[in-house]
Amino acid sequence: MKALTTPIRLAGLTLALGAALPALAGPDDALLAARDAFRANDLAKLASLGDKLPDNYPLKDYPEYWQTWKALDRNDDAQVLRFLARTPEGLMPERIRNEWVKKLGLREDWAAFANEWKKLPPEGRDEESSCYGELLQMRQGQKPGNLDRFLEGKPAPDGCNRLIDMAYARGALSQDWLWRRARLLLAGNYLTQARQLASDTQLPLDNAALNKPSLASPDTPGGQEAILYDTVRKGKTDLNGAAAMLSRVESQLTPDRAGFGWGQLALLSARKQQAGQALQWFEKADPRQLTTDQWEWWARSALRLEQWSQLDGVIRRMPQELAAKPAWRYWLARSLKQQGKPAEAAPLFSQASVGHNYYALLSLEELGNSLSASASKTGPSSDDVARMKADPAVRRSLALLSVAEIYTKPEFRTDAQREWRWAMRGRNDMELLAAAEIARKENFYDMAIYSAERTKEEHDFSLRYLTPYREVTQKYARQLDIDDAWVYGLIRQESRFITMARSGVGASGLMQLMPATAKWAAKKIGLTHFAVNDIDTNVQLGTWYLRYVLDNLSGNQVMATAAYNAGPGRARNWQADRALDGTIYAETIPFSETRDYVQKVMANAAYYSSTFGHANISLRNRMGIVPAR
Repeated sequence: MKALTTPIRLAGLTLALGAALPALAGPDDALLAARDAFRANDLAKLASLGDKLPDNYPLKDYPEYWQTWKALDRNDDAQVLRFLARTPEGLMPERIRNEWVKKLGLREDWAAFANEWKKLPPEGRDEESSCYGELLQMRQGQKPGNLDRFLEGKPAPDGCNRLIDMAYARGALSQDWLWRRARLLLAGNYLTQARQLASDTQLPLDNAALNKPSLASPDTPGGQEAILYDTVRKGKTDLNGAAAMLSRVESQLTPDRAGFGWGQLALLSARKQQAGQALQWFEKADPRQLTTDQWEWWARSALRLEQWSQLDGVIRRMPQELAAKPAWRYWLARSLKQQGKPAEAAPLFSQASVGHNYYALLSLEELGNSLSASASKTGPSSDDVARMKADPAVRRSLALLSVAEIYTKPEFRTDAQREWRWAMRGRNDMELLAAAEIARKENFYDMAIYSAERTKEEHDFSLRYLTPYREVTQKYARQLDIDDAWVYGLIRQESRFITMARSGVGASGLMQLMPATAKWAAKKIGLTHFAVNDIDTNVQLGTWYLRYVLDNLSGNQVMATAAYNAGPGRARNWQADRALDGTIYAETIPFSETRDYVQKVMANAAYYSSTFGHANISLRNRMGIVPAR
């Protein structure tokens, strides 16, 4: 046996350098040691530990899976093939194959790529591997998919850039299309990517002028793009100055470039909630070049001012796929109703009411129906539960969850979530409900919700809207006189009831408290010593802070919810100079994360209220009226 080269901790014991690998206490200990070896790039030790795992251990394949990730980095195709041959199905081979096909595409090993690509299910492909798949199809004489998906102003991975280059070389894309993508990249300040696009396709972008736009000549396409780039860049700090600049140079620009500029300034204005100005500038924009974001903010600007006829017109001009989304079906129906056209509004409300999301609930209420959160007529049988429990991916997921909780290793919980999501693909309603019940009993609450939310016909809202820690939550909600349904709606959105949840910015626990907020709240209520991840303490501090922002924001739940996510100052800044319907306030929140958060928390609260048997308050009434600033 190879001697260890670094100290490790197993079952509470520290091993010195050079010590021989001891007999491990159990397979979980060997798995943890294997993960450490993977991170330390000690491949010999990783292989040795993997060999020690018993065949019936649900996580036996993980050490070789980690070995194969290292093999991908070395372009060791032999190890990849061995692993895929030994592990033909599951999340692990699918993730390995997805990464491998990208390597094969980059190396232009198209024969091997074609063989592996057909084994990768569509749901297992990410954006870049899908682009390489389209590259292969083009090499075989087929047309690529809809490449306009790259006209949304964000960088693309290498495989997608290669697809764009080949599509242009083969006449599937025009130079006008390339200019549109380049100026979107420039507008997003992705200069390197814009320059790379120009270099790869011989697009005459003027790099010198981009470095010093004041010297750019409007007599060349590259010079005009540099002037446009400078104008849009100025708009991010001085909107009025940028508009004046664009007005001065507009006659020197082609109509499509000038129209692009006005569309960018309109978007910036809309996000600052300067709705009147945004509407004027959107009218000068080139509709062909508007992104999804711009179309939606054009509509939100009209909504913010309650210009219902204009909102109606903008939604009808949207690309069909965008206009068909529940949000815009709902708002088109609302605009028709406000214009005195209820008969035209009704079928749109009906279409938008399908499902259980925020817009579906609002639409259902517009049709005169109330929320019903009754359970499914039939539940999963004991055989359904037994079959799901025996599923290899479910077993792996629960085994990973156990390791995560026993050893306090959140990274294994992430792996458990991935395995669980993979296991839920293609399941029927009874299988999903059986899985949700299994997850609930294992306190795997986020995945219980995940499974229960995926059912199509049979629903169990007690699983979709779980109520763990009810005694703790209800206690503090009652002490502070706040709606426990609202508190639960917020916790469900914040953490999905994961007690060890920790966000990328450091928020912790059920109610995702930032360290500074927790410390401040604890001081206010006299807690001198506290652990923010303790369930009782986290709920106590979180509900106190929620009551605090509610009291300081006119007792308005919508504003308080926005404040919990983005801060009280922002929630106040988003008020208008007149009272706003809460649904309009929420829809026109400039931060997409906070907008989505507020809508989901309030919809959650409506469901929890129904589950708890509270007074039947419609979601629309819950949204209420946000007072003037």
